[in-house]
Amino acid sequence: MYNFIINLNPIIQALIATLFTFSVTCLGSALVFLFKKTNKNIMDAMLGVAGGIMMAASFWSLLSPAIEMAETLNMIVWLVVFLGFFSGGLLLFIGDKIFDHYIDKESGFKRMMMLMSSITLHNIPEGLVVGVAFGSLIYGTGSFSSAVVLALGIGLQNFPEGTAISVPLMRDGMSKKKAFLYGCLSGIVEPISGVIGALLVLKIKLLLPILLSFAAGAMIYVVVQEIIPESQTNERKDVMALFTIIGFSIMMILDISL
Repeated sequence: MYNFIINLNPIIQALIATLFTFSVTCLGSALVFLFKKTNKNIMDAMLGVAGGIMMAASFWSLLSPAIEMAETLNMIVWLVVFLGFFSGGLLLFIGDKIFDHYIDKESGFKRMMMLMSSITLHNIPEGLVVGVAFGSLIYGTGSFSSAVVLALGIGLQNFPEGTAISVPLMRDGMSKKKAFLYGCLSGIVEPISGVIGALLVLKIKLLLPILLSFAAGAMIYVVVQEIIPESQTNERKDVMALFTIIGFSIMMILDISL
């Protein structure tokens, strides 16, 4: 089996790898089916965990790789990362104002759309990273094993991220099936962007630092604007803050160890 996969075209390998990362996102989303009923304390705690996961992912999965790539490509690191990060936050800020104009400010739909947007934006550059790793094999750079380890690491990171999107959606009143479906849909962009990354490996490399930091800015905006404030509506604000730390710690351990 290993020999069969290693002899495949790198573009097919990228597709298989990103289908794996997508499937792990769905597995994380499937945790919503473990909840028999919606309990506010549990949902607020999970929301806090989701906020922590997203904050940790913003740095270790997005900003840190963006900095490393920008340095490797001899870019002006601080400028590239700043422009990407600020643009991501600004886009969500503008989207927030548009939502407020057309949708009830207290509507769970607005939070759902912002959460979906930020996680989806986050998954696009991750898919591109995996695609670039396998696509680089065409030019004799990198190794198959390192590309596999990268895909495995991103896949495992996607598990808590799938949970981070589905649980808040269920908390806002969405059915378990729909919350699961939307959680999966947020990850479907990974196989698509993975193939694109493998096909356009040389050109995509130059854009990756900007795309990674852009996704980080969008994600941080959603965490600060929607996720954490919502979890803090609980009477036990201190406990909810602790759950945010727990979520951050889980994602930090996964990112650093993998």
